[in-house]
Amino acid sequence: MRKLGILCLLCIIVSCDLFSSREAKTQKLVEKELQAIDWNDVDQYPLFDDCDETVSKSAQRECFENTLLLHFSMTLQDFEFVLDKDIEESIYVDFIVDKEGIMTVLDIEEHGMIREQIPEFNGIITQSFKSVPRVEPALKRGIPVNAKFRIPLVFNTK
Repeated sequence: MRKLGILCLLCIIVSCDLFSSREAKTQKLVEKELQAIDWNDVDQYPLFDDCDETVSKSAQRECFENTLLLHFSMTLQDFEFVLDKDIEESIYVDFIVDKEGIMTVLDIEEHGMIREQIPEFNGIITQSFKSVPRVEPALKRGIPVNAKFRIPLVFNTK
């Protein structure tokens, strides 16, 4: 009977050790997988209704950027700016598309010439983001994620 008790105790100790070993192996695999993921890139860019989700990632990005720039171009055509001097500058707009597909301006980096001649420009761009067509959020491994972008708006009045 004593041998049977020692044998059962030995089996319990060995089986517990096997479980912890499996858990440790699983944890190592998870850590390795997490390190392999490029967290600075998305699997699918945010998509407007006109964009095709089955095309390559670079084509998705191009469609997203072109649709957005076309929207800004159409918005700016509604305004008549009176300028004292010609402008040949770029403005950089940093924005985020959140998990729900809502766009928010983070920063507008501009040069002094534009600020001097068109002081209301930042407000126009910020307002323009509120009327952007519906966009589906970026995806990472099939899960909606926040995605940060920077686009240039080029001014050339020459």
